[in-house]
Amino acid sequence: MFKHYTMNQVILPIDLAVKLPRNDIAFSVNEVVESIPGEAFEAFVRQTGCPAYHPRMMMKIILCSYTQSVFSGRKIEGL
Repeated sequence: MFKHYTMNQVILPIDLAVKLPRNDIAFSVNEVVESIPGEAFEAFVRQTGCPAYHPRMMMKIILCSYTQSVFSGRKIEGL
């Protein structure tokens, strides 16, 4: 079981000063990760304990930070 997340947030608060251009690398990373079949993530499903963050979301975070040459977990958190 994973925590629910959505990439299409439509409720506020959204920082309206931050808008990504359509050619931003984040959109490419999102498309690539979303194209991975759901069966690839079934090995990560656990029925006990606190729900984990979805592996797709975690993979997107890591890949986006790698495209910015950020490899440290603490620096990724800062981004």
